[in-house]
Amino acid sequence: MAGSGAKRPSRRTKDQEILRLAVEDASRFLFEADGAPATVPLAGARAQTTAPEAMPAAKVSVEKPHYLGHRTRLRERFTQAGSQALEDYELLELALFRIAPRQDTKPLAKALLTRFGDLAGVLGADEDALKSVPGAGPSVALEIKITHALLARAQRSEVKRRAVLSSWSALISYCRLTMAQASRESFRVLFLDVKNNLIADEVLGEGTIDHAPLYPREVARRALQLGAAAAILVHNHPSGDPRPSAADIAITRDVMAAAKAVGVLIHDYVIVGRDGVSSLKNMQLM
Repeated sequence: MAGSGAKRPSRRTKDQEILRLAVEDASRFLFEADGAPATVPLAGARAQTTAPEAMPAAKVSVEKPHYLGHRTRLRERFTQAGSQALEDYELLELALFRIAPRQDTKPLAKALLTRFGDLAGVLGADEDALKSVPGAGPSVALEIKITHALLARAQRSEVKRRAVLSSWSALISYCRLTMAQASRESFRVLFLDVKNNLIADEVLGEGTIDHAPLYPREVARRALQLGAAAAILVHNHPSGDPRPSAADIAITRDVMAAAKAVGVLIHDYVIVGRDGVSSLKNMQLM
């Protein structure tokens, strides 16, 4: 408008100002995203024109988590001296490193051992029970159960390589690994051929904390299907006490009778608990 005395900024001047503000905003975002304080002035403020050589050098101090050095030392001890040089919680820490790469795993390892008693208790614990431990969660629980499954598979391979009755200690180790820590009762039947080699390992009954059904006719029927000549019954007691109950003794006799009717021999009835293992044959109860 004539006589106003004020000049309107040109379109080019406006574009330059918008570009300058955009550059300042982008620079400030990069500084903040990297964890450094924003040293670029806010939009609309006058930029300082200090020469680069006159600006003081920034001193960035990044403190590494304390557990990183601990992990290196623990791995070195394991590599140089083997597992015997480590406590149970330290060995469990090693297993947890890859599951929780940004977490101090020592408290979690100790919490798991406190909750479940020992390494066997941790590996054999139910997945839901593992997830309930603070700091564990689904990923840790799943990894522990995978490790448990690998160990059980390796133990079963050891049992299958030789006649079961001549590798009794391997059989007991396998049964304890797979059943001793379970929170519910179950019946496992190991079906054997005429040379007492393992044909099949099957769970034929699952139940509650203090009861699991086992049907003698089902054991006999399955033995015929597999062409088994003999079998070993394995049962767990979640209470931890492996001593047989009156019901255990009664079901053993029923299964033996049903199996005998189809020409199958029951070698033993083994009861597994956290506190040990019982053999009804050794106890002369069958």
